[in-house]
Amino acid sequence: QVQLVESGGGLVQAGGSLRLSCAASGRTFGDYGMGWFRHTEREFVATVSRDGDTRYYADSVRGRFTISRDNEKNTVYLHMDNLKPEDTAVYYCAARLWVATPSRKDWLADGYWGQGTQVTVSS
Repeated sequence: QVQLVESGGGLVQAGGSLRLSCAASGRTFGDYGMGWFRHTEREFVATVSRDGDTRYYADSVRGRFTISRDNEKNTVYLHMDNLKPEDTAVYYCAARLWVATPSRKDWLADGYWGQGTQVTVSS
């Protein structure tokens, strides 16, 4: 099992940037695909494969957000540029054993979740 703790949320003006971090502990980090989701309903934002080579993005964030991971530090990041008020949400980090799909249903079925971090974008 893996435990996840998000950080880096906050208040930012539209057009600004933030970087979210998610620190993992427990089972080997490299065994997990990682993802970021938002809102209570866990809207898909981005996922990254175990080796960091394959990334998926929601259409609403593609070109503005970048997901990355550092397997030495057991951490996944979400760098968010050109933030918009509609990006305001609680952002959740998730881990899924072996495969990082862009399907929200897969992650809800068998993913592990952090507690979330609030991002607020003012207009």
